[in-house]
Amino acid sequence: MEQLSEVTIEPIDLAAWAPYALEVQSAAFGLSPEEIAVRLQIVGRHAQQPGVLALGALCGGRLVGFGYGMPNLREHWWSTVIQPYLEARGYGDWLDGVFAVTELHVLPQYQGCGLGSALIRSLCENSGKHRSILSAIDAETPARRLYRSLGYRDLARAVHFPNTDRPYAVMGARLPLLDRWS
Repeated sequence: MEQLSEVTIEPIDLAAWAPYALEVQSAAFGLSPEEIAVRLQIVGRHAQQPGVLALGALCGGRLVGFGYGMPNLREHWWSTVIQPYLEARGYGDWLDGVFAVTELHVLPQYQGCGLGSALIRSLCENSGKHRSILSAIDAETPARRLYRSLGYRDLARAVHFPNTDRPYAVMGARLPLLDRWS
């Protein structure tokens, strides 16, 4: 595993870095070539959204992790899917005035050394919002444990997105995120 000190986290142009980001996401999340092609178009659309923040974790000029997000809008596709789940649990207000962490991925060989935490912290700190929301696979994964350690809690579980069989959890946190080392 590379040392974290060899990695820098810096803002990236999401549209320009999208192909590299999808390589990272594919390695971290296990995507088929067809899924990569679809997600590349989605990332391109997200790059044009007002308020989008994108960060890359770079080691020797190579993207080894990335994250991006944007102010959540109810008319976004993702929001329309999660809205009934949140409203059923009394959390419909979490769709308004929040920063949505859209993607966060780190290459497997760089996981476990604090990059995911550093990326999400920086995104949220620079969002200008008081709350953050995200979705994650609804299973006990390292990602879910990371999110919980930073203060995210489940707002809805067993959320089903079209074109996937995996259930997701929607998680929310008040900002600033918790200091997981204290």
